[in-house]
Amino acid sequence: MKTRVLGKGGLTVSAIGYGCMGLNHGYGPGPGRAAAVALIREAVDLGVSFFDTAEVYGPYTNEEIVGEALRPVRSQVVIATKFGMKIVDGAMAGTDSRPEQIRRVAEASLRRLGIDAIDLFYQHRVDPAVPIEDVAGTVRDLIAEGKVRHFGLSEAGAQTVRRAHAVQPVSALQNEYSLWTRDAETNGIFEVCAELGIGLVAFSPLGRGFLTGAMGADTAIAADDFRHQLPRFAPQAMAANQALVELLRRIAGPMAATPAQVALAWILARKPWIVPIPGTTKPQRLRENLAAAELELSADDLAGIDRAAAQIAIEGARYPEFMQAATGR
Repeated sequence: MKTRVLGKGGLTVSAIGYGCMGLNHGYGPGPGRAAAVALIREAVDLGVSFFDTAEVYGPYTNEEIVGEALRPVRSQVVIATKFGMKIVDGAMAGTDSRPEQIRRVAEASLRRLGIDAIDLFYQHRVDPAVPIEDVAGTVRDLIAEGKVRHFGLSEAGAQTVRRAHAVQPVSALQNEYSLWTRDAETNGIFEVCAELGIGLVAFSPLGRGFLTGAMGADTAIAADDFRHQLPRFAPQAMAANQALVELLRRIAGPMAATPAQVALAWILARKPWIVPIPGTTKPQRLRENLAAAELELSADDLAGIDRAAAQIAIEGARYPEFMQAATGR
């Protein structure tokens, strides 16, 4: 597996990481703990060294699964987790990035993961009640104490990134980025990452599964599936957005590739400091996704994708309004 560097602090990770959330959170019950542990370990065997989790996934239990899976290979991997969400009675209830809460989350995550230091500690969402300078300063102190190695932000706006970086260098910004979510190219995120030397970790690089081609307008989404509340996964939106999947299929065919592989290879070709973190619960999909690291798209391929994609209007917002309001702050 090829590697990439996130930030200026030398955080080296596999070119494609693994998003662990879906193993037991967001998309239904998942495959079960034993199967989840086995899948993470298979990812390591296939060259993945970058694993993403968070205390709110489960909540808490996703970190336990990741910790169990990676403990035997701790020295070979980078583990990212997150703070900043308030959890009440097992559910997310807003944000909480007070310094004392960040410290509590760090200690609890270290215990659940069974590690001595968190490799990459993200603020999950910006907390408007706490100055970002206080957040960055708290993580800076945790780094000085050896409990955290690198600082990250998730879904933060460009100006917030700049303010945080002035206190404690930001190694990575985790935002949604894919062929159907390209806000980062126009809202200042690409600019700030390039200017300050910050890596972009692309979550949902396959459009929460849609860009794989496995979903259509008639796909039934269960009530306990996070996508059930997302406008882009309404039947009419999925029907309209099939045009993007068909584009990926047309490009993938002559390459003997899959739509998912083209979608991931496109992200990798955008910038050398972008690392996608697709998630899956299926071993065959894991292997398919990781093979995208070897798929080389030519300049003509990329130009053709961009020209064709520009003619496709994506239908449906990526989040309902209340969720979208928590991003880009």
